[in-house]
Amino acid sequence: MRFQLLARRIAAPALGLALAVTLAACSSSGSSATAPPSSAPPASSAASSPAAGSSSAASSPGQAASGDATAQITTNWKAFFSGKTSAATKISLLENGQKFASIINAQAGSGIAASAGAKVNAVVVNSPAQATVHYDITLNGTTALANQTGTAVYQDGMWKVGDVSFCQLLKIENGGTAPSVCS
Repeated sequence: MRFQLLARRIAAPALGLALAVTLAACSSSGSSATAPPSSAPPASSAASSPAAGSSSAASSPGQAASGDATAQITTNWKAFFSGKTSAATKISLLENGQKFASIINAQAGSGIAASAGAKVNAVVVNSPAQATVHYDITLNGTTALANQTGTAVYQDGMWKVGDVSFCQLLKIENGGTAPSVCS
């Protein structure tokens, strides 16, 4: 009996946290690797002004790998995870976002999703079209999932959250089975 009570006390918050992160339309793939320190300056008003379309946005993958790629990735990553970002904007910030529109729209109304955010700790640009992002998921400004690793991809002229990372989180939410959209 004592074991069952302890198991419930541990399992309920863990399940709730996984659901909260997924409801926030977040993406991650857990990692225990230590991230190098980020040289990106903190992005301001990330939830309302993703880097796509800004005058400093890169216009080709070659340009994206230099200069401001880290800042663009940081800004767009934070916007995607922010509970203040509209579902339409999140869809535009996710690789192949239109495939996931129904999932993101369904999650947008969650009260838990409204409190979500992300803190980007480091960005490593691996190629002109792919980067590794080390970040923490936050709920109400408090770290809920630390030391996460995800992939950013350069698609349609901007850096986006990789759909593989999003699918990994959806798989957790669905008890180990990824939705068909992830195939």
